[in-house]
Amino acid sequence: MTVETKPFDPAAYVETPEAAAAYLDEALATGDAAFIADALGVLARAKGMTEIAEVAGLGRQSLYKALASDGNPRFDTVLKVVSALGLRLSTVPVTD
Repeated sequence: MTVETKPFDPAAYVETPEAAAAYLDEALATGDAAFIADALGVLARAKGMTEIAEVAGLGRQSLYKALASDGNPRFDTVLKVVSALGLRLSTVPVTD
């Protein structure tokens, strides 16, 4: 018996602004820049990469490249994408 699988796409499960905020918050908590960039890419795909690129004032292809797991987006790109997603970054004290 052969088991058929499909690639998992987390973008298919981000359906609300609250889910997007939780997903990005968890990515930020890892401190892994590549994972954070990838998470932003997932959220942009969930909302529509073309729409995010237009709102952020960026090219769609360059946005795909910057937000890939091996991408290295500039901080201003991150801020533009976060804003285009309808989110904002915030900080909280670290507690041990």
